[in-house]
Amino acid sequence: MFEPASWEERYSGEQQVWSGNPNPQLVAEVSALTPGTALDVGCGEGGDVIWLAQRGWTVTGADFSANGLARAARHAEEARVADRTNWWQVDARTFDAHGRSYDLVTTHFLHPPDGGMVEVTRRLAQAVALGGHLLVVGHAPSGVFTHLPTSHRNAMFLAEELLPALPDDFEALVVEQRPRTMVRDGAVVDVHDSTLLARRAQ
Repeated sequence: MFEPASWEERYSGEQQVWSGNPNPQLVAEVSALTPGTALDVGCGEGGDVIWLAQRGWTVTGADFSANGLARAARHAEEARVADRTNWWQVDARTFDAHGRSYDLVTTHFLHPPDGGMVEVTRRLAQAVALGGHLLVVGHAPSGVFTHLPTSHRNAMFLAEELLPALPDDFEALVVEQRPRTMVRDGAVVDVHDSTLLARRAQ
């Protein structure tokens, strides 16, 4: 589940994998921001990209799965926001902005193994424009996830564990585990989203 091949396979079928709805912490934190340029890393089928584009952002969706990006592009066409979106195949673990910058850089539920989210956060921060925002959201460790393999549970993180990745010119605005309900196997369960929102100085 941590490597491109498994996601290429997952996105190779006909059935949609995700709901297509935007992630709730994205809606909570970005709704009040002035639209500009955005980068969504680990965009999957493009639900967050489309939501941002519908609100006036010019969005780059990035993912290491070509199949996922193809799906996302189709969904953007169907939502009539293709003119506000573009796509970038890249592995977040080796991400390099190459001088590009964005008013918003966001990633949701990206869980590289072995504590790798700290390094990913450090890489993503380099792509945030002056005065821009970085939003990183993931699963907080919880007994709810005991059904998952140990490797998956170990890849979860607390928001405060990402703070060392922020450069000195960033201010952390939100560092918390936010409660959320989700449906698994027909049952409603309580989970927490580790949420880090930071702003780069002008």
